[in-house]
Amino acid sequence: MSNIQLTMADNTTSKEKLLKKIRKALLEKRDNPYPNLEELPLYAPADEALEVIFAEQLTQVAGKFVFCEDELQFIESLLILTDERSWRKIYCWEKPLQDILSTYEFPFYSTDTGFLQAEVGITLCESLIARNGSVLVSNGSQAGRRLSIYPHYHIVVAYTSQLVLDLKDAFKRLKEKYPEQLPTMISNVTGPSRTADIEKTLVLGAHGPKELIVFLIDDKV
Repeated sequence: MSNIQLTMADNTTSKEKLLKKIRKALLEKRDNPYPNLEELPLYAPADEALEVIFAEQLTQVAGKFVFCEDELQFIESLLILTDERSWRKIYCWEKPLQDILSTYEFPFYSTDTGFLQAEVGITLCESLIARNGSVLVSNGSQAGRRLSIYPHYHIVVAYTSQLVLDLKDAFKRLKEKYPEQLPTMISNVTGPSRTADIEKTLVLGAHGPKELIVFLIDDKV
């Protein structure tokens, strides 16, 4: 009995000592050891080009990547893909993209007429995050919310100047682009929609597009 009591007393003493140390640490004011923590990179600097990192990461999450030297090559690649997939209901609502498609007489729907039968939504994006192969989109553009969510196939057209390394870099750009008020919908898309809620079987396209295709156009001078 005495041995048990002694052990309990020792444990209590150890606990009290620990609590005293915690109280002392909380009461003492110390200088912040990392005053510029938010400005520090989350990871070590990347050795490879952002295009390469993004392509590798996007592929790993079941996304498709197509690099284009210019807008003409983008149209040519898009025509080949459209012909292979036999797509007919292709929607594009953003003026800059519409101008490119119209220049090369690529057929698309510019309004939401018959949108319930939409097969493909073509949109721009805010940024491409190389670190995890994701696409930052918002409703700040004319594409709104629906075009990147409803059609079975989501095609993103982006430029190399939109590539950033980390998510925090993308949000920094977003704040610079919308200084007065951020868009009400900001989404970080990582690969096609997926779920394993039903019998633990992975299903693509359950809550959104079943395929994400990113066309990256080189706009570096």
